[in-house]
Amino acid sequence: MKPARVQFAWCSLDWANSAFPTVIITFVFAAYFAKAVATDAIAGTAAWSYTISVSMAAVALSGPLLGAIADAGGRRKPWVLGFSLVCIAATALLWFAVPQSSIVIVVLALVAIANYGFETSIIFYNAMLPDVAPPERIGRISGWGWALGYCGGLVCLALCLVLLVQPDPPLFGLDRAEAEPVRATALFVAGWYLIFLIPFLVLVPDRAATGIGATAAARQGLKTLLSTVRHLRRYRQVGLYLLAHMIYTDGLNTLFGIGGIYAAVTFGMGFNEILVFGIALNVAAGAGAFAFGWVDDWIGPKRTLIIALAAMIAIGAGLIVVADVTWFWVLALALSLFFGPAQSASRTLMARLAPPKLEAEMFGLYALSGKATAFLGPALFGWVTQLAGNQRAGLATILVLFIAGLALLVPVREPVIGANGGSGASA
Repeated sequence: MKPARVQFAWCSLDWANSAFPTVIITFVFAAYFAKAVATDAIAGTAAWSYTISVSMAAVALSGPLLGAIADAGGRRKPWVLGFSLVCIAATALLWFAVPQSSIVIVVLALVAIANYGFETSIIFYNAMLPDVAPPERIGRISGWGWALGYCGGLVCLALCLVLLVQPDPPLFGLDRAEAEPVRATALFVAGWYLIFLIPFLVLVPDRAATGIGATAAARQGLKTLLSTVRHLRRYRQVGLYLLAHMIYTDGLNTLFGIGGIYAAVTFGMGFNEILVFGIALNVAAGAGAFAFGWVDDWIGPKRTLIIALAAMIAIGAGLIVVADVTWFWVLALALSLFFGPAQSASRTLMARLAPPKLEAEMFGLYALSGKATAFLGPALFGWVTQLAGNQRAGLATILVLFIAGLALLVPVREPVIGANGGSGASA
């Protein structure tokens, strides 16, 4: 078993990178773009959703091949570092997102690049989970990682609120008329990600390099990937799970991506209230991910997933019809309690299903399944919102994805943890 400091350092990357989706994708920049940069809120919502769709599609197309190349080369940390730096650089450049519709395309391009870097780095980060946690503790370590990620997003969001968005007059000489307090959150997130990336890079050991050159690794990776896809029937439970994961994760990603915009447009929340809202959601999601880490190891990731998805379907139905902002808060917090467990248990189940020495490739396919239709959820939400002229109709499409994913998940046979701590995957 790896020392506790290694497991904590692995989890710390969740703390570092979660600031990006929390502040940029969901609660601050998404709302800022829709309300201040785009020509109008509805058009801005649709454009933001389509942009996330494009970046997710790029991850889906490239992820499996990159994962297979990484498996051939052995090392994963250089891939994590490289794509993290892409995200950090593009995020920092969002400082130049002035409140003018003339730069809409530039802003959306930077968001797409940053999101691609963030999502792709996670492929290789997730693939390292079986190396840092024994099979019987994978659920807890995965859950603690997600919990630490939510805490990181929470703390970063709170600091953005206290130091940048809320002070009047703004600190550091920032010009509110030019939206500089909001734009500065991009610089803060980039710095946060860069600084807290260091413990992962320093303390988490990587696999030894195989000695295969980059070109040979690319050829071997492509060959292995094609063979895996061709013989996916050998990994029947993996294929069945990836199909279910493809559907319900599309709903999870869409729900996470539109949270800030939904609160801003449907309930008229301002930036300050959205930040407080985001903090509260992260507290609930982090608590859920932490607590369900033990539940995951106790009853298994599949049952944990079923509980989480069923709960989110029931609560999400209430969110569609609720009109009172207080009830919106209550239901949103209740839903967030199950958001983290769903994500954490998904990672755990994939780690248990992945054949040895094919982890990065399998997590590449995992990313593919999570992104292959990732354009569909945001696109459906944006299209239905635009067609109906309100976001409630768009939110209903997310519940459909949850229901379909849950139905496909039920037949999956979960690997059995053996007496020696190993797992025995079903054929």
